[in-house]
Amino acid sequence: MSVRSRYWDACAFLGLLRAEEDKREECRKVIAEARSGKFMIVTSTLTLAEVLWLKGKDPIPEADREKVRKFFRHAWVRMRELDRAIAEEAQEVVWKHSVRPKDAVHVATALRSTVEQLDTFDADLIGLSGKIGSPPLAIGRPNVEGMLFAPDVDA
Repeated sequence: MSVRSRYWDACAFLGLLRAEEDKREECRKVIAEARSGKFMIVTSTLTLAEVLWLKGKDPIPEADREKVRKFFRHAWVRMRELDRAIAEEAQEVVWKHSVRPKDAVHVATALRSTVEQLDTFDADLIGLSGKIGSPPLAIGRPNVEGMLFAPDVDA
């Protein structure tokens, strides 16, 4: 029996690790479900570096090194290597959908990992929900109510 899985991009992890007010509750609910064994959280090895300093955010300080590393060692977090096949698929995502390269790596990794959904707070990626991949990849904010919701990105 295969384990259900969902993909988290770096901003979802950072929202939790930095306890960002507008993100932490959604992330905590998903983490609680993962801890209970309902699914695995998949992410790219790129996330290990990217999560330290996202554009427009303060970097996670070196003093939090062990906290960050320990978090990514949980049994319910699965790391996917950024290999040539994923990098080439990411190129296609950039060319066909005008997605920024790091985000394209996350999309390509999610597609290669056959996850049920990609969790993100990136409005541009959420706008591509159902438009990339075959079957189409669901993309939205982290939630535990089954299907993803795509919030009004204009709000």
